[in-house]
Amino acid sequence: MADTQQVDPKAERKAARLAKQISSFSKAHGGAEGQVAYLGERGARIVLVGEDGNWGDLVAPSYEIAEKAVEKSGITTHESFDGEFAAKVRTGRYEWSRMAGIQVGGPKNN
Repeated sequence: MADTQQVDPKAERKAARLAKQISSFSKAHGGAEGQVAYLGERGARIVLVGEDGNWGDLVAPSYEIAEKAVEKSGITTHESFDGEFAAKVRTGRYEWSRMAGIQVGGPKNN
């Protein structure tokens, strides 16, 4: 007997939409690499880093859908957000002020 798997059409459509978004990001930033992180019941986070250092992320309803979307998009993926991969991220003033605000009790309204 052939091994048949049930294909969830809703999951396939979601993976296709995410793959399209990933491909658009990649095209806009000269290529991209990614990493999929499990978020528990919330699903999975797909972190994208463009060749130009810009970054973004998407959330998929499940880890399996996230993996399928990344596979369909054709980008290179990493097992973890390690030092070499993280070093490709370019942050700006906004990110640094947000990170500093979080560390000292939130943004100031002065």
